[in-house]
Amino acid sequence: MSLPLDSLSSSAAAKVSHSAARQTLLDQTSSVHAARHLEALKSQRQRQTSEQGVELETIFSHHQENSLVDRSLPQSNELSSEIPADLDQFLLSSDSDVSESEPMQSRRSTRASARKERESGSPPGNGHASGGMNNHAELRRKNLSLESSNYKAQTENLISRESFSLDEEVLLSPGTPKTSANNGFWDMSLKDRKNFLLLILLYFFQGIPMGLAGGSVPFILKRSLSYGEIGVFSLAIYPYSLKLLWSPIVDAVWSQKVGRRKSWILPIQMLSGIGMIWLGGRAGAMVKAAGAAGGAGLWHFTWWWFFLVFTCATQDIAVDGWALTLLSPANIAYASTAQTVGLTAGGFLSYTVFLAFESPDLLNKYFRKVESNQGAMTLGGYLIFWGWAYMVVTVGLALFKKEEKTRERDGIVEVYRVMWKILKLPNIQSFIIVHLISKLGFQANDAVTNLKLIDKGFGQDNLALTVLIDFPFEIGLGYYVGKWSSIYPPMHLWCYGFVGRLVAAVIAQGTVMIFPKHGVPAWYLLTVIGSHIFSTFTSTIMFVAASAFHAKIADPTIGGTYMTLLATVSNLGGTFPRFFILKLVDLFTTATCLPPEKPPQASDLKGPLITAPFPCAVEGEKHRCIEGGGICNIERDGYYITNIICLIIGVVTFWGYIKPTVMRLQALPLRAWRTGGHS
Repeated sequence: MSLPLDSLSSSAAAKVSHSAARQTLLDQTSSVHAARHLEALKSQRQRQTSEQGVELETIFSHHQENSLVDRSLPQSNELSSEIPADLDQFLLSSDSDVSESEPMQSRRSTRASARKERESGSPPGNGHASGGMNNHAELRRKNLSLESSNYKAQTENLISRESFSLDEEVLLSPGTPKTSANNGFWDMSLKDRKNFLLLILLYFFQGIPMGLAGGSVPFILKRSLSYGEIGVFSLAIYPYSLKLLWSPIVDAVWSQKVGRRKSWILPIQMLSGIGMIWLGGRAGAMVKAAGAAGGAGLWHFTWWWFFLVFTCATQDIAVDGWALTLLSPANIAYASTAQTVGLTAGGFLSYTVFLAFESPDLLNKYFRKVESNQGAMTLGGYLIFWGWAYMVVTVGLALFKKEEKTRERDGIVEVYRVMWKILKLPNIQSFIIVHLISKLGFQANDAVTNLKLIDKGFGQDNLALTVLIDFPFEIGLGYYVGKWSSIYPPMHLWCYGFVGRLVAAVIAQGTVMIFPKHGVPAWYLLTVIGSHIFSTFTSTIMFVAASAFHAKIADPTIGGTYMTLLATVSNLGGTFPRFFILKLVDLFTTATCLPPEKPPQASDLKGPLITAPFPCAVEGEKHRCIEGGGICNIERDGYYITNIICLIIGVVTFWGYIKPTVMRLQALPLRAWRTGGHS
């Protein structure tokens, strides 16, 4: 019963463009695994250097034939138990690279001096002999190399090894400091705080048109369009689910003078602003044309919204890539926070707030002393305001925000080749099938229930109030779902959410069936709110759990492309069936317009008097019937039939294919998801 999360949020985990593939690899996977190893080793070395100084000298004296690197690294049982052999070997190789920067003669003399001391019986650690001070100095130099060398190169070298595994969680040693992800907003540098707020603003602008296209506009159109005609308008949100197809172009084509990301953000936002201003000036007339003569102007109206959503999707690709370089590596985790906050705020404003204040009923009931048939906002005025806001912010971004220069360019052909390699994995093919069919079971509930309530007379004001109350629950419950997904296997949670959404679809149908004949009493409003919250909660469980599983199985060497591909397929599974589901509602509905038993007064008629029965299943005919004094008698409601069909499909596919498949996929080792691995 809620606006699907796939339409407005993508996830944080799921929306990463190809340009961020290598950066995502280094900043996410390495920071969770390799960085913990490096920090654990550093702190362990430092602690043992200070606490076991005498032991170090003893070790050095008893291993005169070992290399300088081996003598500078104490091999205690505690240390070797915490550091994998592969990582240790990697660090030793890195240390040797640093040592090679020293003069060869100096290293030879160091070895010779140490050997001479031991042969002559000189006591170690006297503070003057090279065997004490030089060895400690060498150890300090090696520790320093971990901090001053190219950390990303080290990490990239580590995770590119075949022996590197993500199968087990890496434990922090007692001396390892907390990661910077736990820092608060005010702990960030001033530069990072400004860039964080800029990211929120850019993502917020994406949420404005998306909240309208995926939320408010269908309810406005429902006043004059049938369900099937609204299904045509639902095609406008497809670009957001298909942006993977052109994301490599956005990553690879740009101007060196303007900047890699601003080369796309500036013109795209300017086009979006111009498009919103143009559409805002004609929105009222276009809505009327869309509802006139069986939706004659519907396709024209839909294509304009398709253009706006396309620009939002393209801007999202560029902003996703910029987010990973705007923030410092220590605060890169806040990029997904900015995306979540910005998109949610923009969608909330354009869906919930706009829908509430566009409705004159809500204003008359709660705010106005003198009733009016006009809302406080109109679609045209809202679009014009935000169109100008787009242009002002774009000009400010061009003048006052500089982008760091880079010469790195991604190859378009290479990205498509990587996508094809991923798609050829048998396990990915099974998972894609799951994503494409998993939302069929509750598609009628997601796409039609709210529209059906409006159709029955629930009122746009009551619906806006329902969504407004549901919003804080969505945020709060989403937090707990995120915690659960880190404790329990994600696909187990996903299956629980699936069953919950099937139950929510049953509850939704029952809620529509018991709609009161006279008005909307408080008990029914509370029933709708409760049903809405439960539906949103189960949807959130599935969304968060799927995102967690995507992050787990994605190959870190091609993380950006992998994650974006999975997110695209997941979003498409919730988008493509909507057109057909809405068409089925009209197809299964039968209704007949009955002429009035007594001719009404001419002043009561808004159209020609109805004198003979005719079908009134579609919205245009229904309005003609009512305006002519007739009664549109619904003999068979297609919503109920469509929802039952969806539920049957959901039950059969879940227990027959989806659940066994996802349980099998979840049990696979991570190598089964690698483009070079085997199932």
